[in-house]
Amino acid sequence: MKAELGDLTVVYTAEQIAVRVRELARRISDDYRDWTLHAVCVLENGFVFMADLVRAIEVPVVCHFLKPETRQRTHGAEIFYGEVSVQGQHVLLVEGVVKSGITQEFLIRNLLARGALSVKLATLLDKQADRRVALEADYWGYAIGASYVLGYGLGSPLLGRNLPYVAAKAPAAASG
Repeated sequence: MKAELGDLTVVYTAEQIAVRVRELARRISDDYRDWTLHAVCVLENGFVFMADLVRAIEVPVVCHFLKPETRQRTHGAEIFYGEVSVQGQHVLLVEGVVKSGITQEFLIRNLLARGALSVKLATLLDKQADRRVALEADYWGYAIGASYVLGYGLGSPLLGRNLPYVAAKAPAAASG
């Protein structure tokens, strides 16, 4: 499989990720000590992070899953996804990586419009340099600058998501 993925450089080991996820879960548990938390995972990049995070959170958690899909229209893109019932609930939106922030901003506004009491954003990786909207994650594991990462649930539709660590693809060698 490594040959199919190309040269990889480990950015965060499985052990580093596990420690950071436990730290985030402890903070989230403290913040929601007296509440049931509704965790909404954005598929596909968030599924491994969500699984580890909710197992480490020490308050009751209800899990939901959304799979945004972008459909190109003449006036831009529209985002559609499944139904999530969050009226009167505290919501944690869980992402594997936040880049531009456009999808997350849309989802936060939509969840609030559906009657959520609060919506906070948790992401394993935060690519702030790619941000196109004013959005800050409430809980984030690591700020990254690598252009393309995979592993720990992140990757191309077919390969790389099963790696237990986060890796960056090595830049292509210049031919001379």
